[in-house]
Amino acid sequence: MIRLRPGFILLLLLSFCPAQAAPSPLQEKVRAWRVAHERELIDEYREFVAIPNITIDRANIRRNADFIVGMLQRRGVEARLLTLPSPNANPVVYGEVNVPGATRTIMFYAHYDGQPVNPAQWAPGWEPFTPKFATAPVEQGGKIIEGWKSGDRVDPQWRLTGRGSADDKAGVMTIINAYAALAAAGAGPTANLKFFFDGEEELNSPSLADMITAHRELLRADLWLILDGPCHPSGKKVVGFGVRGDVNLNLTVFGPKRPLHSGNYGNWAPNPSQALVNLLASMKDESGRVVVAGFYDDVIPLTPAERQALAAVPSIEDELKRELGLANPEVPGRTLFEGFTLPTLNLNGIQGANVGLLAANVIPTVARATLDLRLVSGNDAKRQVAKVVAHIEARGWHVLDRDPTDAERAQYSRIIRIELKSLGTNPQRTPMDLPIARAVVAAVQSTVDYPVVQLPTLGGTLPLITIEQMLGPKIISVPVVNSDSNQHAENENLKVQFLWDGLETYAALMTMR
Repeated sequence: MIRLRPGFILLLLLSFCPAQAAPSPLQEKVRAWRVAHERELIDEYREFVAIPNITIDRANIRRNADFIVGMLQRRGVEARLLTLPSPNANPVVYGEVNVPGATRTIMFYAHYDGQPVNPAQWAPGWEPFTPKFATAPVEQGGKIIEGWKSGDRVDPQWRLTGRGSADDKAGVMTIINAYAALAAAGAGPTANLKFFFDGEEELNSPSLADMITAHRELLRADLWLILDGPCHPSGKKVVGFGVRGDVNLNLTVFGPKRPLHSGNYGNWAPNPSQALVNLLASMKDESGRVVVAGFYDDVIPLTPAERQALAAVPSIEDELKRELGLANPEVPGRTLFEGFTLPTLNLNGIQGANVGLLAANVIPTVARATLDLRLVSGNDAKRQVAKVVAHIEARGWHVLDRDPTDAERAQYSRIIRIELKSLGTNPQRTPMDLPIARAVVAAVQSTVDYPVVQLPTLGGTLPLITIEQMLGPKIISVPVVNSDSNQHAENENLKVQFLWDGLETYAALMTMR
């Protein structure tokens, strides 16, 4: 249990923060509280990460939600679950702190659900829901710290392993403890604070609109601050003013009704894997540009201020190429962050018959692929999907939303089933020159001695357009986790120092002017 104590023990040995030369008086107080409670915070966070959080695992999602309510209540925050009648709607954890005389209300958003996991894909000793400390990421030769036990010192350069450790339980932990540090320091927030912890973000928050409708007045705020996503690959802090939208398509191409011996039927029976590969190859040219008609036509150009901010982003491409073992990016000369401002067509995965040791000489019955379309301002999920479907139809494919009948198999030589994984999420972007936007940047800037990285659009997707359209607040993202955290993938991890730095960032945001 975290006990908020009025006194502080500032341990100078541990007060080093690589991102800042001279901490402000507020930062010193926040840091002192964190250092004094560091072991308790780590134990609580490990307990939190150990609770499985796959979005469709309703029982464990409820355990996560109840755990967060307890975290808030132990810190003196009024907290409760917001629910809907549907059994498939995961609860939102809501909390609030009212500040006498405050003229602004800020909602702090993070999500506690996580992506599915395949434990067999995790490195030996790295387990999705058994959080441990490692010296570094697996890809950098990181090893599990054997023999560590509760109460032992934690090196801030270590990584805490586990699904959700970075995406996005780190967000929940950061927000709650930023408030706890302020409360302990007697440094009250300058705005009314509200907390919204989403349990469905990894499914594009399908219940969000209904949740807002049911609790509209409760969820009103002047500003929503979003804690999700990574910092700049250099480790520098980021303020993001938008997110990309996202929509996923499942494609199924049909071949013979039973698998066929490739020697007996090759050169005669069409192979659905080959047909699917050819179709996918037709969607992009060798330079990486999507050649689907109209794919880029409705993109809203960046403003001069947004272009200037993008030009000021520190270059990281050479370091990333070395780290990732790449000779060149998909489009030579394009920076990582310039790519955030364009829609994408990504092949998430492709599946036909078996490969490697399980490969057999067969022509399979079906081949499948999943496409991930990221959207930017001006794009609409339905329009973007329609462009891809039109591209497929123009190449002679008969498109269905179900498996074909025998009559359809006999009539059409190319049949494809296209299914939407969901209706998708549209992009959102907030102007960078608003007074509230400048205040956010100034608050983050107060915690570091380098220019904060400002991005017109982050690379990931969040349901921010729903919040903006239904409630009307300004929305800005301030991520805190390390960019090499393996979000959504095996061996997910959080660099501990980023958790501590994020706590100071959000304490500054809660006291911004």
